[in-house]
Amino acid sequence: MIGFWAVTLMAGGISAGQVADRLTGDTALPGQEGSETEQRIARSYGVAADVSVIPVLTAPEGATIDRAAVTAVADQIRRVPGSLVLDYGGTGDRAFLTGDGRSTFLLVYGGSGPDDPVAQAVAGGAGRSAADQVGYRLQLTGDSLLSEGNAAAAEEPSVLSETLIGAAGALVVLLFVFASFLALVPLLIAAVAILSTFLVVLVLTTFADVSFMVQFLVALIGLGVAIDYSLLVVTRWREERSRGAANSEAVVIAVGTAGRAVFASGVTVAISLAALVVLPVPAVRSMGYGGMLIPLVSTLVVLTLLPAVLSLAGPRVDWPRIRTETRASRGWSAWARAVIRHRWVAATVALAALTVAVVPVFGMQIGQPGADSLATKGAAHEALTALRDGGVGSGVLTPMVVLVRPGGDPKSIVDAAEQVPGVRAAVAAPAAPDGHTEVVVLPERETKNNTSIAVVTAVRDATKSLPGYVGVAGVGAIVLDWQNAVYDNFWYVLVVIALVTFVLLVRSFRSILLPLKAVLLNLFSVAAVFGLTTWFWQDGNGSEALFGVPATGAMTFWVPVVIFAFLFGLSMDYEVFILHRMREEYDRTGSTSVAVKEGLGRTGRLVTSAALILFFAFAALASTPQTDVKVLATALGAGILLDATIVRALLVPALVSLFGRWNWWLPAPVARLLRVEPSPVRVVGVTKGREPVGVG
Repeated sequence: MIGFWAVTLMAGGISAGQVADRLTGDTALPGQEGSETEQRIARSYGVAADVSVIPVLTAPEGATIDRAAVTAVADQIRRVPGSLVLDYGGTGDRAFLTGDGRSTFLLVYGGSGPDDPVAQAVAGGAGRSAADQVGYRLQLTGDSLLSEGNAAAAEEPSVLSETLIGAAGALVVLLFVFASFLALVPLLIAAVAILSTFLVVLVLTTFADVSFMVQFLVALIGLGVAIDYSLLVVTRWREERSRGAANSEAVVIAVGTAGRAVFASGVTVAISLAALVVLPVPAVRSMGYGGMLIPLVSTLVVLTLLPAVLSLAGPRVDWPRIRTETRASRGWSAWARAVIRHRWVAATVALAALTVAVVPVFGMQIGQPGADSLATKGAAHEALTALRDGGVGSGVLTPMVVLVRPGGDPKSIVDAAEQVPGVRAAVAAPAAPDGHTEVVVLPERETKNNTSIAVVTAVRDATKSLPGYVGVAGVGAIVLDWQNAVYDNFWYVLVVIALVTFVLLVRSFRSILLPLKAVLLNLFSVAAVFGLTTWFWQDGNGSEALFGVPATGAMTFWVPVVIFAFLFGLSMDYEVFILHRMREEYDRTGSTSVAVKEGLGRTGRLVTSAALILFFAFAALASTPQTDVKVLATALGAGILLDATIVRALLVPALVSLFGRWNWWLPAPVARLLRVEPSPVRVVGVTKGREPVGVG
């Protein structure tokens, strides 16, 4: 077994370096109007539907923009291969001018993504010499340049460096937990699990496009999950050895008890990530595949390699044994007794805290971060400010493109679009070689979230019945696509995932009530995290102070579904760890109070440590300059801490104590259907004082 995983480790190490070159950043939605129109524009014009860069020309003090001078600058930019330029010089439309006539903007279309050669050429100086000749100041703006504003002079961390930062934090926690060289074993298991997952991802890239985010998810979430699973098994192995079991016997018992919890948790996490796989978005689907691989491979490594390592070298590396597992944690046992004694207060406080956290979620906006959150300084921000001060507005960043097929009537579409409230202007581009024509529609405000895309819907409605209409593309159209294809139907996926998770947990816990409570609490916990994320990032309550990023105004469309899928699964880890041990103690003693006290006493330190390890991994991920990734990482990190404290350490034991013997009820017909032992309601012992003692 060790030989097999050693070979896999080496192969994974080789594959990890190749994976990054085979990842993509595409977030298209096949079958949706915006995405399909974008592809047709790319085929007809050879350019992207989103504007690449926006040059801003400003005349000297006391002068106004001259049309011929603008044409000279635009013509120089047009010499860049693969570019399409719309400007005041070519169209004569005064909508391209600021109110005082002293500045104008050009819409330059090219490729897409950070490697767009047209945007790079313009940023490198294309058009600047012509601007200098006519005496105009040339500035550049646009979403991509604004995104670089806050990240200026910041070197983007690599996956390896972020993983090493997370591993260093994990090592500190593991040294505290084990106080011996045994702390290195979970890190070894994590290294094997991560590199083995990269090997599988490399194979996956030969069959499908895989998002660039997968490399971060595999490395950092894989680090946390593999260590968490190892932590549970190793701690149980240590506990059995402290009770006098021989090493081999302790390994068998640990895998038969804690290993079952790991298996149940890994399968549950993988199933929760199936929510991403069924969505009609290739990039998000690839995150789902990558995410499912993380717990599955980690579970496989923990249940095969870890027992082999423990049986071979466990006792030798468990030195010096400063900390033992002879008894449950005194601190956590005392905490459990206090929660049992004041279970109504504990449950009320925890539910109230979660409810307060949930409230902001009702104002959550889906789309993309606004211009103000992309940059607060720099040349791109100054150029945009000049346009705003001149009355142009931020809508120039997100122009819509209405594609007209050959033989259509672009003029009628221009006229109809200009009548739509919220539209600044519409202008037809030169026809493409295949006869298609773009009509570029400039909204007054940027259309980046579900509160500002009404103008996109209005333009669609006003033009779709006109001759030659193909579709509307652009940022606002993509937001509409996500709303229609993903968010309007996501609740179906959520219900299916919740039901499947419930059935699996019923079989694992041999209970009806415990799985129901686990699923509902998980949904409540995830909603609370969305509320906190909305309050912090979208509304800007602390994001600028901690990260230098102003209020985003919206959550980027792919981020919420990824947060939900990963957080739902990772949070369920802790529920499984705690309740699985409570179930074991109840089966041994027949007492709910003992089950809560021993279960939390034995797993409280583990869950807290596991949460800290994952938190360090997400903190490393949050160091990347991209705002979207920061939002994802901080949401997952905050969710893990919220779940491990308020939910698992306070609300779960309080509710289990309140429900008493009904926690463990599983009717015989359901047990036969699931092929597990039934769990009838029984009562043993008596109630003493305010703490139920021995109540089954």
